[in-house]
Amino acid sequence: MYDSIELEKLGIPAIAICTEPFESGAKAMTELGGIPGYPFVLIEHPIGSLTPEELHERAMNAAPQILASLLARPNEG
Repeated sequence: MYDSIELEKLGIPAIAICTEPFESGAKAMTELGGIPGYPFVLIEHPIGSLTPEELHERAMNAAPQILASLLARPNEG
């Protein structure tokens, strides 16, 4: 989350991805990072025990939400 927020502050679109149990911590980080309400993507927990194929499936399922979030940002250029 920290890295994504710092990239955004530099004008580089980014999106953080975290698993569901870390949602409250991610929201707190957006406040602490100075970007309240910064969007992030939640995926099902856990991921550490997944096979590469299962992890790929999670990533593919999250891709539309990631793209929508990135494309919804105002164009600052």
